[in-house]
Amino acid sequence: MKYQAPKSEGEILPNKLDLTDSKQIEREEYRGFLRAELKFESEIENIETFDWHLITAIHHTAFEHLYEFAGKLRKVNISKDGFLFPVALYLGKTIQNFEEEFLNTIPKQITDENQLVAITAPIHAELLFIHPFREGNGRTARLFINLIAVKHGYEQFDFDWIRENRMEEYIISVQSAAEKNYRPMKDLFTQLREKRS
Repeated sequence: MKYQAPKSEGEILPNKLDLTDSKQIEREEYRGFLRAELKFESEIENIETFDWHLITAIHHTAFEHLYEFAGKLRKVNISKDGFLFPVALYLGKTIQNFEEEFLNTIPKQITDENQLVAITAPIHAELLFIHPFREGNGRTARLFINLIAVKHGYEQFDFDWIRENRMEEYIISVQSAAEKNYRPMKDLFTQLREKRS
């Protein structure tokens, strides 16, 4: 998904590889997130804390070869279909609140899938609502949530199923986080777990 920002529609973001073709950029972004997934899954035994540092490390690992803004908070305001994400100027404070309210409350042990959903769905919704990075927010958030699942011995969430079957609900779930309503995302996450049975 691309977002409206202070630039021309379809403009290619400046990148370290001087790519001007959107398909080439998509391939590089895909490779970057594949690299990040392999790296952090291989290091899962050593990950003890699911904090903001890990989120930025995921983003940096995925994009460091491509964008100067890898792992850094966005400096522009962005919107999607008229929905405005939090203002860039206050992202620092927003992230601090996110850490205190969500990341710092992740338990050391998650005992069942209901608890997994109850913990990860609000984190996922809130992180996507905050949209801290210039690009790659959804992929970073999905990898972060799946790392939490894997760390605690659960299967990853099948986010492809959401993209293929529940995309409109997914977008509404993210927008609902603006009002601290995480029920829509919890319902989606519950469906993701139940569809495997």
